[in-house]
Amino acid sequence: MTSSDNGLHVGRRSLLAGAAGFLGTAALPATAAQATPTEVASTMRRYPSNWPDLEPYGLADTRLDLWPREDNSFILPLELRPRDKELGRVWMRDTYVNCFVVNGRPIYVATGTTRVPGLSAAAPWNDGIFMWVSPSLRGPWRLVDTTGIRPGAEKGKVWSPEFVGENRPGRMVVAPWQEYWHDDQFGKRGDVWAPEVHHFRGTWYIVACMGDHSRKVGSFMLVSEGGIEGPYRLVEGNLEKPFGDSFIGGPNFIKPGAYHHIDGSLYTEGDDAWLVLHNHLYAKFRDDMEDIIPTTNLSKFQQTPYTPEPYLEGAYVFKHGGKYYLLHAAWNRTSTTPGGTTRYAYDPPGPGRVQHQYDAVVAVSDKFEGPYSRRWTVGVGAGHNNFFVDRSGRLWATFFRNPNFGYWSDPTRVADAAVAGIVRLEWTGPQGNRLYVQRRNHGHTIRD
Repeated sequence: MTSSDNGLHVGRRSLLAGAAGFLGTAALPATAAQATPTEVASTMRRYPSNWPDLEPYGLADTRLDLWPREDNSFILPLELRPRDKELGRVWMRDTYVNCFVVNGRPIYVATGTTRVPGLSAAAPWNDGIFMWVSPSLRGPWRLVDTTGIRPGAEKGKVWSPEFVGENRPGRMVVAPWQEYWHDDQFGKRGDVWAPEVHHFRGTWYIVACMGDHSRKVGSFMLVSEGGIEGPYRLVEGNLEKPFGDSFIGGPNFIKPGAYHHIDGSLYTEGDDAWLVLHNHLYAKFRDDMEDIIPTTNLSKFQQTPYTPEPYLEGAYVFKHGGKYYLLHAAWNRTSTTPGGTTRYAYDPPGPGRVQHQYDAVVAVSDKFEGPYSRRWTVGVGAGHNNFFVDRSGRLWATFFRNPNFGYWSDPTRVADAAVAGIVRLEWTGPQGNRLYVQRRNHGHTIRD
């Protein structure tokens, strides 16, 4: 993720006012030096307050204020593909949305993990990465026009293992480790997860992950040779493998040596770019953006882990108000205490622990590499998301409602899971330095 200005170049006062809609028409002093102590104190009082930390560290905040609700969120009205007509909306996991300014005009982009007709999930295979664009969060959201690149092919599909036939000497679109394959257990295999779209130094990039059913599991990057619609090719660093080293991990059907770090993300600041990998690694990109440096022995974020630390996913960095925010997705598991009450916590799996909500947790730091603060719950059921800034400087997060386990897998709710959702965020100011899903009575009804 880029920093919070993200190419929008909104003024500092506009950004603060947009990020804190609860300020209404109150003016913020441009700098502390231009404001009297009384003015500064008055301004600080207008920011919402941090909630006290839950103790012990690792408990999950389940308050309804932190849920995406009708008053602070909505589902994007994405253009339907033929496969979406029966459901009436796009089935999506790992929803990603961002706003970029290109040639002086804002462009919103949306993507995520989708599935093929006839399958209930995005595995054991899916058919690639689709992308939608819009001039506004409210739409119209149209599939990006790929018809000029692949006439007659499905509109909006910007990359797929199906495109292996486009490989040419010196230009690889689909690497051998990304191609479909078959086995007796699953049949056709090969799935792509959690794509992100970025516009950096005038070029479009996609960072995504080949999923658990692929020949090799891990993160890779594509670079466009044209506009946002592509055509995209694979960067040099992924011709043979995903980013980083392999290690033992994932489900037991993944062959030894096939598993690499998943959920790759891109963070840019100025003319520099970093790859962020789950759940604690990062590496700087080469200046030509064709590979990371170094390719092995990646650096680790300095974090404040839970005790014990559970499995985390979806690592993502976002900069706002001069601070760095490190996001993770964490399962809030319920268990029963000796006193008979329910414990909600980011615990590892264990006897009596039940997956409840796939939450977004976040920590803050003065530096990209850390050290990062203790984490807090930023959104209930909003795990595996990203933060972004809209054209007016307002802060948002994505969510998708995990249909596999927990609250949204219940038969009475699963029809409303796997969505392309966005929810307003609120900032607690330069002294609080926390971001939360917009809590009730802390802001106005959403609008774009």
